[in-house]
Amino acid sequence: MRNSMLHITNVNRVFSGMARANTHINTKTSNSSVRVWLTSMLLLCFSFAAVTPVTANAQEDVASIIAKSEKAAYYAGNDGKSMARMIIVDSQGRKQMRQFTILRKDVLNNEGTESGDQKMLVFFSRPTEVKGTVFRVEKHTNIDTDDDRWLYLPALDLVKRIAAGDKRTSFVGSHFFYEDVSGRAVSEDNFTMQNTTDTHYVLRATPKSAGSVEFSHYVVEIDKQTYLPTLINFFKGDDNYRRVEAVSVDTVQGYPTVVRSKVSDLASGGYTLMEFRGIQYDIALPDSVFSERSLRVPPREFVE
Repeated sequence: MRNSMLHITNVNRVFSGMARANTHINTKTSNSSVRVWLTSMLLLCFSFAAVTPVTANAQEDVASIIAKSEKAAYYAGNDGKSMARMIIVDSQGRKQMRQFTILRKDVLNNEGTESGDQKMLVFFSRPTEVKGTVFRVEKHTNIDTDDDRWLYLPALDLVKRIAAGDKRTSFVGSHFFYEDVSGRAVSEDNFTMQNTTDTHYVLRATPKSAGSVEFSHYVVEIDKQTYLPTLINFFKGDDNYRRVEAVSVDTVQGYPTVVRSKVSDLASGGYTLMEFRGIQYDIALPDSVFSERSLRVPPREFVE
């Protein structure tokens, strides 16, 4: 199947053409892990305090904080389902919409415990020009193994593989990146404590492979109560050019869950809002759902 896949750049051209055909919604925009709930991801509620010295013990604390944050953001329940809607607003205030259903399942190892890998499907239902489009992800925790991502385009009956180098490009015309949707592995970055406040840990993350991403570093704020990442600012040197934040967090089946998130292009002024509803955890999704067949024949009992 790999030989039949086209470069994801062509996918974005297809979506750009689809968007121009929409006579009801004006279009123009620029594309990751929460793991699923965003991937998904975040609540804006913070204030800065004095810089915390980074000692050997503090480094151990950072590792613990990051581990708990990753679990809270990406591993609520053994699997999950949510309906979602994105409102994409460009620099001139013009809007377009995407509506879809997300399915996510954690992968178990041979001992029956969580391996850290995940499977994910995103089924688009609205607007008409993207209905039937499916985004499929196989997430790998091994830093030496690239995540597998595909996009099914029903109008062409074509499955396109998303190259590893395109993970930080626009997700179907939004300000979210593909990596925002499927989740960025914490093992790809080095973390240090930058600040602490009464409510948040403030960590600085520097990519281990600088040439694989467009940012020099990012600063993430993690809620001390829920361990959810609530604000992420991305930098190129001193330039804060991109922001990912939580707008609203609720508790669903005992799990703190981001139900409204926002990604902003701070250079252009454009942004994308993502809202989730009908969130369910531990619904016993079968492995067979996360197959190539589901791209063309969606599992109606879970999608509708």
